[in-house]
Amino acid sequence: MSGLSEQDVLAALRQVIDPDKGKDIVGLGMVSGVQLRDGHVGFAIEVEPQRGPRLEPLRKAAEKAVEALAGVLSVTAVLTAQKPAAAARPPQPHAHGPAAKALVPGVGAIVAIASGKGGVGKSTVAANLALGFAAHGLKVGLLDADIYGPSMPRMLGIAGKPQSHDGKMLQPMSNYGIKCMSMGFLVAEDTPMIWRGPMVMSALQQMLRDVAWGELDVMVVDLPPGTGDAQLTMAQQVPLSGAVIVSTPQDIALLDARKGLNMFRKVDVPVLGIIENMSYFRCPHCGGRSDIFSHGGARREAERLGVEFLGEVPLDILIRETSDEGRPIVVSHPDSEHARVFLAMAARLAAKLGSTRRQAPRIVVE
Repeated sequence: MSGLSEQDVLAALRQVIDPDKGKDIVGLGMVSGVQLRDGHVGFAIEVEPQRGPRLEPLRKAAEKAVEALAGVLSVTAVLTAQKPAAAARPPQPHAHGPAAKALVPGVGAIVAIASGKGGVGKSTVAANLALGFAAHGLKVGLLDADIYGPSMPRMLGIAGKPQSHDGKMLQPMSNYGIKCMSMGFLVAEDTPMIWRGPMVMSALQQMLRDVAWGELDVMVVDLPPGTGDAQLTMAQQVPLSGAVIVSTPQDIALLDARKGLNMFRKVDVPVLGIIENMSYFRCPHCGGRSDIFSHGGARREAERLGVEFLGEVPLDILIRETSDEGRPIVVSHPDSEHARVFLAMAARLAAKLGSTRRQAPRIVVE
């Protein structure tokens, strides 16, 4: 990769001609967001919304042109379109069937770990649940779908960059017996991802479609917080087996968790249960218990909404330390009380999932 510059990438992309306009995509000002990192190249191609659906060959041609440069290991090109506010429309229906499932062949069940708001420890729960599945003998993949704030490389103690044996498919990174892919492997940890929604959606599709996941019993998807583009992309285009909602006990977190749960219900994704994280704090010195964020709210909310309450995880310094150190508690302290909580929840989810495989749901916009 030494010596490769943004200008080299742009020079290669000047060979790519827009089929409708007859000029190169660089000269037309369609290329933006070029990123280079140790052999991995990413960029966006901005197109008019009405042309987007038929310009996949243009995207592939752009990737091929850059792949030909010496030292390039992988290329990720995304199509993005900026719609005028007056013309913006809700997401359109996606066909179900083989075309939707082709994104993740060989994967048995896909479980989304979601939260209505940030700061509730969702990624910590996702990592430990994935490791819990693996501890029960399942083949597990973990997709870090939080494009703006990827945390799995640090949380799983994985360093380095994904490799490609054929220049087309990336090999997932792995540690503790699970396969992982994250935008954090492709960009520097302190690099801000200033991407529009369509770019995020395309990146998620490529991390599913262009990664050699192999045969998996379950894929855990760590979604970003909220109910935005990433969540809708996963719900529309991926055959999710179900979603798990993570919340803390206080009212404001539960309000946002309720929104997340209702979103999945509207797009026909089963909610497998609710987890109450940071449920209580037990003083390591005196043994006294404090309900810092209240307690039991997620259990009551689960009962009210008619979904299963999967369990409560305490606010504990050991969980925080092991996550920050890249040694999640399920693997670093498997016999601890807290690890047993995650293992029990993983066992319950595995039993609920069975061998279920769902077609991607059809969303009807009324």
